[in-house]
Formats: sequence, C-alpha cells, structure tokens
Amino acid sequence: MTFVPDARVSALNDAGLRGDGDFVLYWMVTQRRLEWNYALDQAVGYARKLGLPLVILEALRVGYRWSSPRHHRFALDGMREHRQRLADGSVTYLAYVEPEEGAGKGLLETLASRAAVIVTDDYPVFFVPRMQHAAGRALDVRLERVDSNGLLPMRSAGRTFFAAQHFRRHLHKTLPALFGESPEAAPFDGGLPEGPAPLPDGLLDRWPMASPDLLDGDAELLRGLPLEYDVAPAQAGGGRAAARERLERFLTNHLDDYGEGRNHPDDGGASGLSPWLHWGHLSAHEIFDRLTRREEWTPARVSDEVTARREGWWGMSQGAEAWLDELITWREIGFNFAVERPDYDQYDSLPDWARKTLAEHAADPREHVYDLDAFDAAATHDPLWNAAQRQLRREGVIHNYLRMLWGKKILEWTPDPRAALEIMIELNNRYALDGRDPNSYSGIFWVLGRFDRGWPERAVYGTVRSMSSESTRRKVRLTRYLDRFGETSD
Repeated sequence: MTFVPDARVSALNDAGLRGDGDFVLYWMVTQRRLEWNYALDQAVGYARKLGLPLVILEALRVGYRWSSPRHHRFALDGMREHRQRLADGSVTYLAYVEPEEGAGKGLLETLASRAAVIVTDDYPVFFVPRMQHAAGRALDVRLERVDSNGLLPMRSAGRTFFAAQHFRRHLHKTLPALFGESPEAAPFDGGLPEGPAPLPDGLLDRWPMASPDLLDGDAELLRGLPLEYDVAPAQAGGGRAAARERLERFLTNHLDDYGEGRNHPDDGGASGLSPWLHWGHLSAHEIFDRLTRREEWTPARVSDEVTARREGWWGMSQGAEAWLDELITWREIGFNFAVERPDYDQYDSLPDWARKTLAEHAADPREHVYDLDAFDAAATHDPLWNAAQRQLRREGVIHNYLRMLWGKKILEWTPDPRAALEIMIELNNRYALDGRDPNSYSGIFWVLGRFDRGWPERAVYGTVRSMSSESTRRKVRLTRYLDRFGETSD
C-alpha cells in the first residue's frame, strides 16, 4: 500500500472496511488534483491492496454562502482537466455539479453502500469539517480524511502559535525530519486494478454527471445554476495547467527579485498562486519540489541552528528564502490556527492585547465611515483603496501589499472593529478566488492584530499596527496599477 504518514490520516468513524465492497472511493473535496496528493495516494494504496477499482467523486454543490459563477468556473476548469485525463476508464471519474440546492443529497451515501472504504480530504475551515463529520456519523463504512495541505502535517504540533517567529522556530525543528516525505508525483504509475467500477444501479440516472459543455465553459449553462451574487468569472482560469504556467512564469521572471519586488504593484512580482493552492489545483509539495530543483538544493544545506529568522536557514537564494517564508511559514500557520481554534473566524479569537486596545479605541471619532455597500462599490474618498477594491471585484485578487492596506482602512472607516471584521470577511469571501481559506483568514485577522505585536498607540487602531495610503504611495510603485484600476478604468 502507498505509504502515507500516520500524522496525516485520521478516521471519521469507527466502521471497518467492507469486505464485499465493489470499489475504493476517493471523495475529492478540497485537494482537487491528480498528483502530489496524499489523499489520492491513500485511495490508490487501498485499491491496490484490496484489488478493487478506484472511483473518484468530485462534486460541486450550490447553496453555500458566497457561491458564485466566479468560484464555480474556477473549480469547473479543474474538473474539465480531470475528465480529460481520466477518459481512458482506468479510474471511474464522477464529476457531479448540483443543478439546484439539495439535489446531491444521497449521492455519497449511495456510493458508500458499495464502497470498501472511503478516503477524503482533511481541511479545517468553512463547511467542510461539519459536512465530513456528518458523513462519518451516517456511513457504515470506514471514512478516512487525509491532510495534503502543506509540508507540515497540520495536526502534528498539538498547540496554537500566536506569532510567526514562534511557528518558524517550530518549523526549523520539525521540517528536516520530513524532507524525505512527499506525495506521489504520478500516483497512477504502476497501474491500478481493472476499471471501470460497477456503480450502484440507477446512480447516474438519479444524479447525472456534469455535461461536457458545462465543464468546457458554456456561459449559459453556468448562468442557469442557482448561484448567489452577481460575481462574474475572473479572467484567471482554474486547473493544473494554468497553475503550472503561473508557477513557471514566476520562477523565471520574478523569483530572483522577490524579496523586494513583491511589494510593488507595478512590478507584478508576487507569485499569485493562492487561488490554485486554495482550490487544491496545485500542491505546496510540488511547488517546493520545483523550487528546490531550480535552486539545486539538498537538505544538507539547511542550517543546524534553530532560529526564528526569515532568511538564512534554508541555504537557498535570498528570493527563494523570502518566498518560502510566505509559502510555508505564513500559509501554514493559518492551517495550524484553524485546526487548533474552531473559532478561527470569530472576533474573540484575537489575542487579548488586540481586543483590549481595540475596545479602548472603539469609540474614537472616525473622519470617514462607510457601510458595506459603499466599500463594495469602491466608493470611498481614497483612490488607492478604491483601486484595490476594483481589482478584487474584477480579478478575484488584490496585490499582496495593498491587501494589507485594504483591510487596515476598513478597520479605520467602520463604526467599530467587529463591524470591520464582518465587512472584510464578506468582501473577501464574496470576490476573492482564495476566499474561505485558512490563509485568507490569517490575512484578515492580521489586520486586527493576529500574529502581530503592539505598535505605537494611535487613534482608532490603539496599539494595533496602522497603515496609510500616503505612506504606501511613498513606499511602492503604483503608476501602472492605478492606470489599470483607477476611476477612469471603469
């Protein structure tokens, strides 16, 4: 059986394997890829061990909060690739898209009735944990969830980290022992038991699979789904091919200057990979592998010293080390927090010092106050903030540096910090392709003091770090950015 580290696997019920099962089922939920995926490795391993064909169910539901054509189209792009790659029938691929809320009810249970075992993805936020725990209680066959989110198994620490430097020190202690572990780059190599799998009678009649036209991008079919909000698909396409193209472009054009260039919107120096990481179309392990090969790196270059420094520990180039700190430290501390704190998206999860200082300044006069509609419409007095909001609405992303400013000004221009949090979550999750992700919640809550420290006291902010559009204009290059997203760009 394919080896998946024990720290990444947990059972969601006490049921055993079904001895007379017809197939192994991989319920693909968040790690939507066919390579570099521990959950898929686990399912493939079971299929080979039991001598049974593999079924992959990749479903896309409607009716959840913030569902929109933007999020659906990005996911459908990946499903189209999967349908094409698995067309030979060696794996039974079921691409199901709910035509209306609740239409998919019973699909998993029906498949489970003939499955020997079910494997799914471990993911700590949004409706996923509740949905999977409910499935575990309802099913009479073993349901395992497998963590393929990052280099560090997200449940392995057993404690919460409240500062990046403390988490970085933990990584320096633990990662060297994990450098030899990674998911399979090509999990189907070596073959699988003969397919296709025998599906339960009537399953495809009751739950028809997504049409090729919908997966291929038919706009009318997409508009026919009951999705919330008028949020159009973004220009960026989902799927592995688009993710790999973006990765290679970044490594070729921007990695060497990443440490300084990433902060300048005009330079486009950020990797921009967060949407594909969020939707599971690209793996942090694959990114790490590609980077280390480019750097001709081996674990022998890692420093023996356990530090909390951002750079110098890996033994890579300056740009590579700065990027790894974003990809591993800052991304994975968010997964750690979400696993350890079920209230990860609640105001009361902020550190005591931040809640105290924000409460002390909650009644401070605000020069400008806006409601959700004004923020949404990019109708503030500040052209730079408005440009960042326009980018979010159009492209589903905000430049990394401006994303921080975007949040800080919402804190400054709302009646109180709780209202600011609600607006940030609403706008981010409505428009951002990486919304509803542990990493994006980290960014939102960082605005309010999570993973940060106290700064000189100011009105409204207290000792929470402040930012201003004026200082941002002085620090970063914005001319081309404002040409693209300024008022005259509408």
